[in-house]
Amino acid sequence: MKDGAKPRTPFIVLKRQVLCRMANAIEDKSFEFAVRIVRLSQYLNSEKKEYVMSKQILKCGTSIGANVAEAQQAQSYADFIAKIGIASKEAQETYYWIRLLARTGYITPRMSRSLLSDCNELIRLLTSILNTAKNKQSVR
Repeated sequence: MKDGAKPRTPFIVLKRQVLCRMANAIEDKSFEFAVRIVRLSQYLNSEKKEYVMSKQILKCGTSIGANVAEAQQAQSYADFIAKIGIASKEAQETYYWIRLLARTGYITPRMSRSLLSDCNELIRLLTSILNTAKNKQSVR
């Protein structure tokens, strides 16, 4: 190492730091998304008098963050992968319900674009975390 040069951080430490930042991002984003979904459900109930689809989207839309939170306390790597996998499936289901609510006129195109964009971002993050975790597990 040359005088004054910073020591290089090992790759594994950098990778762990990236995963931690991703975990924090997904926790924050899934929580904020859940808040939006609760408000959407309240809107559908009070303004549109829609109860069936609002209950469905409430269940899957809030389950994303709950499973991410559970994954943070996983008992094993396999448990972590399973919880993130469930969160990903719940995000896909939520995406479906948003599309259906938009197509049937229960929410505006502007509202659906915003919700679909946020949901798609969660799906991408979860997919990335899942792929990284599976790759890391196969190396073990």
